Amino acid sequence: MGLIYLESIDHDIRLTREDMQTLKNDWLTDNIISFWEEYLERQFLTQYKSSNIVLLRPSMSFMILQTPDPRTLREALPDFSRTTHVFLPINDCRNVAEAEGGTHWSLLLISIVDGIAFHYDSLPPGNVWEAQTVTMKFGALLNRPIRFVNLTDSPIQENGSDCGVFVCLSMRHLLLKRLLMANANEKVSMSLGGRKVDAHAGRKEIAKIIEGFRKEGERRRS
Repeated sequence: MGLIYLESIDHDIRLTREDMQTLKNDWLTDNIISFWEEYLERQFLTQYKSSNIVLLRPSMSFMILQTPDPRTLREALPDFSRTTHVFLPINDCRNVAEAEGGTHWSLLLISIVDGIAFHYDSLPPGNVWEAQTVTMKFGALLNRPIRFVNLTDSPIQENGSDCGVFVCLSMRHLLLKRLLMANANEKVSMSLGGRKVDAHAGRKEIAKIIEGFRKEGERRRS
């Protein structure tokens, strides 16, 4: 199994050749989605020092879903006391022992400041149960109720494998075009109604970004 090392200032991201293969036309792996979140953090979130937005990795979202009492995870999770919004990739895998076991991705955006969780699913009804469960458990983590809103106007995929790409592109749009662009007291619409998602172009773009990081890492090591 070949590994692709994406070097960063802090540490290396490791993507396998199999991870990269999924970018061609398959269901995206946890690793690809984790890479994308790390990319958004480093390239964009670091420029907004005052923002308190957290991009939780798929493994942490899965832990919240599967753990009976999510409060036992507090030490493993970030400190959400000042966080305004949390992005969580949601997976429909229900078997704790089965890594990469699910068949569908969706996106949950929890606005802690508003006490609302917005669910974006490109293949409804999809992950409604999982997203509702994570919302309820996240509320238990924060010791406050969070209202769940399943957005029925989310962009819809045209096949059975583009869900992860929709999660990545929707996450970037909501982060860069909505949350980071908003003024402090401005009401921001969280709907993606009417938005078109080009999954084929998205796959190529993500692969190109990964290749750029790989080449940069090679240059640093040479």
